[in-house]
Amino acid sequence: MVRRIAILGSTGSIGANALRVIEGLGEGYSVFALSAHSKVELLAEQVRTFRPKVVAITDASCRRRLVELLGDPDVEILSGPESLVALAKLDEVDTVLTAIVGAAGLPAVLAAAKKGKRLAIANKEPLVIAGELLMAEAARSGSEILPVDSEHSAIFQAMQAGKQAEVARIILTASGGPFRELSAEEIRGVTLEQALAHPTWDMGPKISIDSATMMNKALEIIEASWLFDVPVEKIEVLIHPESIVHSLVEFVDASVIAQLGEPDMCLPIQYALTYPDRLPGPAKAPQLAEIGSLNFSRPDPEAFRALPLAYEVSRTCGTAAVVFNAANEAAVEEFLAGRIKFVNILELVEDCLNKHDVKTGVSLEELLEADEWARRQVAALACSA
Repeated sequence: MVRRIAILGSTGSIGANALRVIEGLGEGYSVFALSAHSKVELLAEQVRTFRPKVVAITDASCRRRLVELLGDPDVEILSGPESLVALAKLDEVDTVLTAIVGAAGLPAVLAAAKKGKRLAIANKEPLVIAGELLMAEAARSGSEILPVDSEHSAIFQAMQAGKQAEVARIILTASGGPFRELSAEEIRGVTLEQALAHPTWDMGPKISIDSATMMNKALEIIEASWLFDVPVEKIEVLIHPESIVHSLVEFVDASVIAQLGEPDMCLPIQYALTYPDRLPGPAKAPQLAEIGSLNFSRPDPEAFRALPLAYEVSRTCGTAAVVFNAANEAAVEEFLAGRIKFVNILELVEDCLNKHDVKTGVSLEELLEADEWARRQVAALACSA
């Protein structure tokens, strides 16, 4: 049986790596649909290489240019934000890989889950923002939710060694970013250039800043709680600067199972596509003798306020996680634009959380309303800062 795959966000780094993985897997895996927001030239190049049956460009103003570039009547072209849902619901597609940052991809993710498809999730928002809705929908339809980000893929792989009820603790590893050795006081004076200089991964500005604040790990705490049905109290974060051990699972018999790999997204992408099988792929195994040593330490909760906030948010549930994520995204934009200082990012997030009246048992529409509220709130607070 051929696995037919739709990639939502094919022109980003995850999408590009996914195409590289699929190309290496060969027969048995085919690209049926691709989507991008506005990178028309790159999308057209991908279409010519992988020959999908359907493509979507969510910025409708780019449709004409895409038609001109392709000139192929055999490729169906969809456009506009709603085109993502159309791709996710295609009967011919059995696997949807989603790598769309922010809340824009949520309707498509929920649509794919409702149709019972395998969902390979690369971005944190579906589970952080709509974890309750998504997991409930997957339980009803039989949809498989498989993680693509390296930490949750590592947990998923390690959990194959035991039963879910036997898990004593999940340990998320973090590179710690560029400020892992700084105190809360020292962090107050860091610059944008310093915050963007990640010591291990080559990432975009938003993810680099999230690593510097450790907000990326804070969101992963919430994500892991939903994905693995584990109380947040059983989730711990350790700084691991080598980024070789991607996460660990401790079982009730005191066994600790870890997944190791080079800092390369191809391996977790491939495992989500081929699970439960393992196949040769482009990833390289870590050379432990050359690495020499692996180090672990606990993060300073005063220096990285995002972590204790994540535990509070996860216990609160409802719209708290939506506000947590959206306020951070908006605050990072303000920092990247030079309108606030690095230390103001978490101050704005916390202030936003304090002002928010949390709602529980909410719909997707109410979650998106909370997302918009948080962004407006941060913009107002940043102007008055």
